[in-house]
Amino acid sequence: MAKPWIFLFAILVILVGTLLLNFLNASVSGNSVKNEFYYSFTKAVCDGENFCEDYEIKCNSNKTFSISATGFAVQFPEEWKDPRNKEDIEKLC
Repeated sequence: MAKPWIFLFAILVILVGTLLLNFLNASVSGNSVKNEFYYSFTKAVCDGENFCEDYEIKCNSNKTFSISATGFAVQFPEEWKDPRNKEDIEKLC
């Protein structure tokens, strides 16, 4: 007769342990995300000969902390003009 209670107790301990670990994990990661605001996007960077390469820009608030090439690039015709305004071309974050 004691065996069903042991089985029930073991399941209860496992359930409470899992919930406790999930709660502690959420608290730790919640605090780290709460203190920092990161975002990323891709941006084409073009040279004077209309060769444009895509970069991934990673920002923390309004500060750039990482720029890396995506491997994608395009060569536009000589008469092509970048449709972005100067501020959008130069701004990173």
